[in-house]
Amino acid sequence: MAIKQKTKSLSARGADLSDSFFQLNVLAGKDERAAAFPNFTEKVSNLGFKPLRTTELEIFQLNIGKLCNQTCAHCHVDAGPDKRVENMDKATLQRCLEIIASVPSIHTVDITGGAPEMNPHFRWFVQECRALGKKVIDRCNLTIIQANKKYHDLPEWFRDNQVSVVSSLPYFSKSRTDGQRGDGVFEDSIKSLQQLNAVGYGKPGTGLTLDLVYNPSGAFLPASQESLQAEFKRQLKRKYDIEFNNLFAITNLPVSRFLDYLLETGNYEEYMEKLVTAFNPMTVEGLMCRNTLSISWDGYMYDCDFNQMLDLKVASRGGKHINDFNLEELKERPIVLNQHCYGCTAGAGSSCGGEVA
Repeated sequence: MAIKQKTKSLSARGADLSDSFFQLNVLAGKDERAAAFPNFTEKVSNLGFKPLRTTELEIFQLNIGKLCNQTCAHCHVDAGPDKRVENMDKATLQRCLEIIASVPSIHTVDITGGAPEMNPHFRWFVQECRALGKKVIDRCNLTIIQANKKYHDLPEWFRDNQVSVVSSLPYFSKSRTDGQRGDGVFEDSIKSLQQLNAVGYGKPGTGLTLDLVYNPSGAFLPASQESLQAEFKRQLKRKYDIEFNNLFAITNLPVSRFLDYLLETGNYEEYMEKLVTAFNPMTVEGLMCRNTLSISWDGYMYDCDFNQMLDLKVASRGGKHINDFNLEELKERPIVLNQHCYGCTAGAGSSCGGEVA
């Protein structure tokens, strides 16, 4: 069953699920629309993780704003064109730069949104991170390149600044892509991928990395990442002469607009049952929350982007805001877990970099 496009964010519609409190109640089985499932924290504790703790901080991920040119039906961020307030200001970005510079183990700055390129300080921030010698990942929705003439030069700008581009493409067909992301998205995405290829992205020997992200269009788990990658490469090359480096298969987590979809279509309990049944203990060691710190647009710290959307801040003994950043205290913190974490541990696992096991 494909997800139908909605034109407004949950918050713009005044939906209960725009509030993280309501989402957490559903996940806990305290809402009449949802059943309860085995406690995820207890399941991980039974594996010997009492509690689950971090490893070394390697990836500094920022959601620099929820403003986006799209309103995708599956979006766990509830991003959209109406999200003009939730954008990271320059002072917060400057504080992030200070932290990145002060922690030698941070090798990657992962920038997401919304459409991160719509933040007015995006280009400045990327250049500052590159000046620090950090790898920079931009999670680009592709259509932003076509959205306005001020973004038309992004492929060349990415190349000049050696930015690694990770782009979402729901499928290699128009019907499934537009069904998840809106009319015209597929055509604009293909055009953007061709422009990225034209400046060297995804091409052997250029060092310009272009990765794609696949997530299912409905209430089911993704197929094997390896098989999906082979099929995407074959189809995109044959139909559009497009090349890319890797495909990341990511499981949809029951958060925000995807949670709304599951409830509206009556698929919530069946989907959660799939996640719980597919729990794979081999994924726990490689979970992204263990080496990543996620920062919200207003500077609060989270164990991952999904916790951020549920407002589950870090369980640090010190402050929870970057103004109170203390690496030693953060190293000692237990990772905050909840029922949505089943999505990252189902099957081969799921992270911002695809499968984990």
